[in-house]
Amino acid sequence: MENDSIKLDGMSAAAAKDYILALITTLKLTEKEIHSLEGEAEKWKGRVELARSGGKNDLALEAEREAGRVVEKLAGLRGEEKSLKNQIEEIRRKLPGLAARERSIDADLLEQELLIALGQTEEESGTDRAFKKLEKESNADSALQALKEKLKENAD
Repeated sequence: MENDSIKLDGMSAAAAKDYILALITTLKLTEKEIHSLEGEAEKWKGRVELARSGGKNDLALEAEREAGRVVEKLAGLRGEEKSLKNQIEEIRRKLPGLAARERSIDADLLEQELLIALGQTEEESGTDRAFKKLEKESNADSALQALKEKLKENAD
């Protein structure tokens, strides 16, 4: 299960968490099997010694082969265990980035929520804004005109 880099493109944060959970489950099963095989390897090593001490060299050779097979399987499982741990750690490092990509702001939705919070609807706000702008411009024009007239009176 060697994997240089895990591709999480297009995966949601929730899916990545589920994937981590599946990897952890596989890791725990692998660790349990490793523990079991370590016991079996010890058992076969003991049998090799027993057969040798009893002068049964042919039986000792068979026990050595079986012990070798168990040790070889054990080495493969330890490699898989290391690979699983690396994958889990890599996904854990990438998980905050996945969660951040999922968070996005919908500007229109945000505007609507703000307007609702202010007690306005979109129609009211568009119309109100147009009238308020027109009123401000009208007030500014009136104030400017009054100032011009006052300056003209003072200049005379």
